[in-house]
Amino acid sequence: MKFLTPIIFSISLAVAPVFANETIASKETIIKEAAEISLSDFLWTHRPIIVLADSPDDPRFIKQMSLLRADSSELAEQDVIILTDTNPSLKSALREQLRPRGFMLVLIGKDGGVKLRKPFPWNVREISRVIDKMPMRRQEINDGG
Repeated sequence: MKFLTPIIFSISLAVAPVFANETIASKETIIKEAAEISLSDFLWTHRPIIVLADSPDDPRFIKQMSLLRADSSELAEQDVIILTDTNPSLKSALREQLRPRGFMLVLIGKDGGVKLRKPFPWNVREISRVIDKMPMRRQEINDGG
């Protein structure tokens, strides 16, 4: 029995980093193209941030995506998913619904309602403040989630 204890301890140390990485990987912010996506897919599970522009070369789009990627772990903690659309000719459902004029940043709550619209890039700290003031997010914080 004394012989088995060090072996079990060694195995648990070897396996622990695998599970730790799994946890970290599951808390990454997801970035998706919005072309074939419906907001109802995220109802009550995620807070979509939608970044719309007329071109992927739009400097505001490039800056916004850079800001979002820089602090993506904070967004992941808030159940954020990022949806992008830089092709107005495709006339995606999100474009039809939100009707952007050039660049636009939109934050949608878990209830499906528009919580924020901005015609210029915002950093993650500003976005997170808006999210943290939402009643559902406050409840999640109180519940420890």
